Amino acid sequence: MASETTVHGRDLVTPGPRRLPGLGNLPAFAHDPLGFFERLRVSGDLVEWRLGPQRALFVSRPEHIGELLTGIETVFRHPELGWALKLVLGDGVVTSEGAAWRRKRALVQPAVRPRQARSYAATMTECAAQLAAAWQPGRIVDVRREMLALTQRIAVRTLFGTDSTGREDVIGSAMDVAQRAIGDEFRGLTLFLPSWVPTPGRRRLRRAVEVIDAEVARVTHERRRATGDRDDLLSRLLAARDDDGKPLSDREVRDEAVTLYIGGHETTGTTLTWAWYLLSRNPGARARLDGELRTVLAGRTPEFDDLRRLPFTEQVVKETLRLYPPVWLMTGVAKEGSTIGGLPLPAGTVVWSSQWSAHRDPRWFPDPGAFRPERWDPAVGPAAPDHAWFPFGGGARACLGARFAMVEAVLVLATLAQHVHVDTGPDEVAPRTGLTLQPGSPVRGRLLPAVDHGTAASG
Repeated sequence: MASETTVHGRDLVTPGPRRLPGLGNLPAFAHDPLGFFERLRVSGDLVEWRLGPQRALFVSRPEHIGELLTGIETVFRHPELGWALKLVLGDGVVTSEGAAWRRKRALVQPAVRPRQARSYAATMTECAAQLAAAWQPGRIVDVRREMLALTQRIAVRTLFGTDSTGREDVIGSAMDVAQRAIGDEFRGLTLFLPSWVPTPGRRRLRRAVEVIDAEVARVTHERRRATGDRDDLLSRLLAARDDDGKPLSDREVRDEAVTLYIGGHETTGTTLTWAWYLLSRNPGARARLDGELRTVLAGRTPEFDDLRRLPFTEQVVKETLRLYPPVWLMTGVAKEGSTIGGLPLPAGTVVWSSQWSAHRDPRWFPDPGAFRPERWDPAVGPAAPDHAWFPFGGGARACLGARFAMVEAVLVLATLAQHVHVDTGPDEVAPRTGLTLQPGSPVRGRLLPAVDHGTAASG
C-alpha cells in the first residue's frame, strides 16, 4: 500500500508510527489504545499501521467511516472478534456472519424494534423510582455499581419477564472478569495466543462465563415454566421462527439472550455512570437539566410520551455518548476488490475506526473535550456530518437495541435527577477499555437532594 496514494485529490495515506520488527505497533496500542487512536487521527485521515503481523488502516473521516460501517457483510468481512468475546457471546447476532448472521438478525430484530421500547418504558421508570426512594441523602455510593444494578433489573424484567433482586453482585463480578479478559484481548495481550493456551486470565474467564450462563439459564428456566401470554424478549425469542419455520435452538436462545442481556444493562449502566460524572463536573449543565425537569415533569414520574418534551435530557445523554462511547472500536477486513475513499485495499487489510477518537475530532466538534450538551440542539448550529457520531455503529450491523438504550437512558436519568444529585467530586476518572469503555477506577458519589446540589456540586 503506497504511502503517497491520493484519495479524492486531497487525503493522503499517512505512514503510521514507527514499528517494531514482528510486533508492529502492538506495544503502543496495548499500552494505551485510546491515546494511540487519537495520535493516529491527528496524523491523518487514512493511516497505515500494523497490529503484530496484520496490515491495518485507521480511518477518521466520517465518509470513510460510513463506507466501513455500511460495507460490512458486502465490501468488508466481519472480523474475528477473539476467543474471549466468542466465549462470552457464543455464536449470537454480534459474532456470527454471512447466512447465519442474516438468519439470526431476522429472528431477533422483531423483538427489539423501536416500538417495543414504548411498552417497556413504565418498567424503566418504576425501577428508577424505586432506587430514588431508597437513596438516602448524604450517603456515598459506588455510582457504577448502583447504575449497573439498576439497569440489570430493568434488563431482566423487560427482556426476561422476571426479576434479579439479590443477584446483582454475582453477575456483576462475573461481568467485570469478562470485561477485563476481553479488554486484554482487544489490546493484543492474548490476541495471538492459540485458544488452547490456559492462561490464568482465560481460566478466570471460563469460570465467569459459567456464572453468566447459570444466571441466564436460571431466568430462562423460570420463563419456560411461566404460564400465560407474555410480551418479554425471551418469549419472543422462543416463539421466533425463520422462513422455514425453524425455531432457535436452545444454544442459539442462550447466545442471543446473553448478547441482549449484556447489551441491555452493561452499556446503559456505564453511560449513566459517565453522565453523573459529567453533570457533577459541569454545574451549568446540571442546572439547565433541573430546569427542564421541573418545567416538564413538575415532580411526576416521566412517561414515554415525555421523551419529546425532554430535549436537553436527551442532549445530555448524546453528549455523554460522544465523550464516553460504550463501544469504542469498529473493524472490518477488506475482501478482494475492497476500497475506502476510492483507495484500493489489499485483501486481508484490517480497517479500523474508533468512536473515541472520531467523537473528539475538533473539525466536527469544536472544543471537543468539553461537555456541551447544547451542541446537539439543532438551533445552535450545523450538525456534525453523518458518521462523525456513531455510538451504536451503523449499517446493517448497527446495534439492534439502540432505540431501547436511548429511551432507557433518558427516562432513567430524568427519573433519578428529579430527586437526587450525585456529586462525584473533583477527581478525574480515566476510562478503561474492555467490552465497553468503562471507568478505570471506582466512581464514588455523595447523594445530595436535587434542590441543594447547586452549592455542593464540584465545578
